[in-house]
Amino acid sequence: MNVLGISCFYHDSAAALVRDGVLIAAAEEERFSRIKHDFGYPEQAIAFCLAEAGLTAQDLDHVVYYEKPFLKFERILTSCLQTFPRSYEVFREGMIAWLTDKLWVQNLISDRLGVPAKRVIAIDHHAAHAASAFYPSPFDEAAILTVDGVGEWATATFGSGTGSRLSLSHEIRFPHSLGLLYSAFTAFLGFEVNEGEYKVMGMAPYGKPRYLDDVWKLITLGDDGSFRLNMEYFSFQYSARHTYNHRFIKRFGPPRPPGIHFFTSTSGYPSYFGPKPADYEALARTNQHYADIAASIQRVTEEVLLHMARALHRRSGMKKLCMAGGVALNSVANGRILRETPFEELYIQPAAGDGGGAVGAAFYAYHQLLGKPRGFIMKHGAWGKEYSQGETLDWLRAQNIAHEIVDSEDVLLDRVVDSLVRGEVVGWHQGRFEWGPRALGCRSILADPRRADMKDIVNTKIKFREPYRPFAPSVVAEAAERYFDLPDAARHYPARFMLLVAPVRPEHHATLPATTHVDGSGRLQTVFREESPLYHGLIERFGRATGVPVVMNTSFNLKGEPIVTTPANAHSTFTRSEMDLLVVGNVLVRKS
Repeated sequence: MNVLGISCFYHDSAAALVRDGVLIAAAEEERFSRIKHDFGYPEQAIAFCLAEAGLTAQDLDHVVYYEKPFLKFERILTSCLQTFPRSYEVFREGMIAWLTDKLWVQNLISDRLGVPAKRVIAIDHHAAHAASAFYPSPFDEAAILTVDGVGEWATATFGSGTGSRLSLSHEIRFPHSLGLLYSAFTAFLGFEVNEGEYKVMGMAPYGKPRYLDDVWKLITLGDDGSFRLNMEYFSFQYSARHTYNHRFIKRFGPPRPPGIHFFTSTSGYPSYFGPKPADYEALARTNQHYADIAASIQRVTEEVLLHMARALHRRSGMKKLCMAGGVALNSVANGRILRETPFEELYIQPAAGDGGGAVGAAFYAYHQLLGKPRGFIMKHGAWGKEYSQGETLDWLRAQNIAHEIVDSEDVLLDRVVDSLVRGEVVGWHQGRFEWGPRALGCRSILADPRRADMKDIVNTKIKFREPYRPFAPSVVAEAAERYFDLPDAARHYPARFMLLVAPVRPEHHATLPATTHVDGSGRLQTVFREESPLYHGLIERFGRATGVPVVMNTSFNLKGEPIVTTPANAHSTFTRSEMDLLVVGNVLVRKS
């Protein structure tokens, strides 16, 4: 039984192939198109999934789209009519987009793939999210919580799964949305919606939650785990350009201009910002105001999620929780859910946002619609395309690029460890690329976490990004509890996927200065020998050389670009930055 799942036409288009209940391949279109957050039809991702499975489109039993277009169109049309004439622009743009393409997506898929229309199924958006969380989890039964911006009508759902069946029993509907609340603050703070939310989360520890009372004016909690937004402050329900209105500005002050440098007295002022401005102190105070707002919306978001999780636990009585939707990527909140709610275990698959709906759609059809039993657990994130040594060497030779082949794995790891210990920055390109937004040791930039200056070095020479953004510590799973306050760390799947922030033990703040955030936390990745033998071996060997089995890990890309896919992408990023060593499989490249 071959089932293809597809998500597209909103953001983060993706495809996933499930064969007989086992995930074979999954990839977001941006990795191939090189368009960040590509939302178009995922033609290249589909082609990869079929090729990886050794199939043609004619071999597909079902193709499943991750939401129901007519229900979504109903919501857009209804919302426009309720807020007309203010919604005229949304109405006009919506009619153009939906009446030409989006409404007929099932026919489009049938035509583009060349499969009969009867094989193409559309399922509910939040059902796809729920399926993406529960079916690949290790739990036979679990409560399910999905939270995002908006699907068709739902913005959050509560439910549970047992065996091969899942049920969503309650939902919160548009315009009341935790994801859209967070996105409104993302825009207010000068970042791009659906792109900059993690920047808000990174900015928050540099502030104090001084505006909690103001943020709570925007949202009200219900005893049953629900919430409602005070719509007097928002415009996303009728505007295509703005998410908040003049009342929002009156409460929080002027919005932060996009594109200006963010710095406070504690964040530092990196050299790539240029000379310090004459009014540095005044600008730092202004930025502190925005950091305090970031801290406030982050705290409220965490409290709302805790409120929802506790209500779901009361309703379900279950000990395990599965989460999905873009808000489930809030790794700080995830850590608090584990520490502060009655749930004992949490599962979130690595592409929790809309891209992950492709995996959820395929599993939903296989288990929920067809009634097939479960037997697959997603223990790692390496579901993308792999490139052979031959492909790497052919490209390097065609470009006349000097390189070295290292046939011994031991020698390869020794060479990379020596480079890291010397303070060099390494581009690491291995195996199949990752599913989701996190680099998990397949397409990573690596450095020594023990060096306090390494954060600024990587930001300045490679990433060219905001100085407050944290880097992740990749730690061998068996040593995680030594460095992080995360009891029974190996049991917690979100940590495998870099979706969990945990406190760094105070005695190791000085051990890991490059990856310990200003608030003493780290967004760790636990690395297991069984799933990632080469990456585990590298970190283990670094530990033998230094006494610290942890490496600093960030995504292998430059600012504004998708994570690298091919050896050519990797080399391009390598040459346009000041990385010292590129490792593609067992091939080493240094700058001449």
